[in-house]
Amino acid sequence: MNSTNDTCNPHRRIPAGTVQQMCGDISAMTLHRWINNPDLDFPKPQYIGRRRYWREADIVAWLEAREVAA
Repeated sequence: MNSTNDTCNPHRRIPAGTVQQMCGDISAMTLHRWINNPDLDFPKPQYIGRRRYWREADIVAWLEAREVAA
């Protein structure tokens, strides 16, 4: 299986809605809980104005690390 990181632009920023879809179509409240749970080590967002963005590569790396741990 090819690593998703290979096709990921390390500088691309994605909004919360895209992060929610990538993480299994989670709710906004679940995303909020993950961000605030230090045990999960979920990537912190960057704020541009009032909107949250994540580096796509950080989300992909976090998801892959969770797969390995499972």
